[in-house]
Amino acid sequence: MEKHFLDFERPLVELEKKIQDMKDYSLNEDVDLRDEVTKLEEKAKKLSRDIYSKLTRWQRVQLARHPERPYTLDYIERITDSFLEMHGDRAYGDDPAIVAGFAEIGKEKVVIVGHQKGRTTKEKLFRNFAMPHPEGYRKALRIMKLGAKYNRPIICLIDTPGAYPGIGAEERGQAEAIAKNLFEMSRLPVPILIIVIGEGASGGALGIGVGDRLLMLENTWYSVISPEGCAAILWHDNAKAGQAAEAMKVTANDLLELEILDAIIKEPLGGAHRNYDGAAKILKKTILAELKTLKNVAKDELVENRIEKFGKMGFWSE
Repeated sequence: MEKHFLDFERPLVELEKKIQDMKDYSLNEDVDLRDEVTKLEEKAKKLSRDIYSKLTRWQRVQLARHPERPYTLDYIERITDSFLEMHGDRAYGDDPAIVAGFAEIGKEKVVIVGHQKGRTTKEKLFRNFAMPHPEGYRKALRIMKLGAKYNRPIICLIDTPGAYPGIGAEERGQAEAIAKNLFEMSRLPVPILIIVIGEGASGGALGIGVGDRLLMLENTWYSVISPEGCAAILWHDNAKAGQAAEAMKVTANDLLELEILDAIIKEPLGGAHRNYDGAAKILKKTILAELKTLKNVAKDELVENRIEKFGKMGFWSE
């Protein structure tokens, strides 16, 4: 399979290809090149640290959209011991853009809800590019309420370019579905953990984004609009998306500074797309630690704190 890489990753990719070529040559020709390979591997690690420690906001947006980045089902496969996916909103139909179901993570019995993107053209169309219809949000809420009934914590994995803006979605009540999710999630009497694993755009993300703790993976973004959408509105030129990303402050570091985000989840060196298992291991450890803390909070206090948390956002003093 052809590997994808971003422009700023090119020097690292070329160096890694050189290392692999040397290993292959050493094996095929029975030549000892271990010292040379070791030196190049150390150089690659240093180059990787240099590249990924100095990313601009726009470069992090690009990483969040990387076609090889792990998606919700990739994480579910690696962090859960079992997962039973549920389908349908019991009103209109199923929406593959959102996956939801019951899972076990170690000894924790939870509900997992998340946006799901596709990799091939066929999968992308099937998942509608992770842009949910109203039935997706209604399915998510149905499963979350079912989880709350059985006292299961809820984990929401956010990765969407936004809710689907098509005519059919609007006819079936897109805005109402998202608004109802915001209202109902604010008062569900179980711990809710929100984690941005890729893109977090607009109400499409917020529709499953109300919880007790908001976490973001290191190379993700979360905002009311995409950088391209902002650039199109302000400058009538979406080519200025990089400039918009800088002005909007969409990264995890920005949101932590603005006190919207609770914590940043570090990714393996080079990003989650370069090490699925490593990223999943870190994510699983973080989820279990967060749930251990949240489960010690009384239900009434949990809901009260959640409402207060979101009520504080947007208030400024100068």
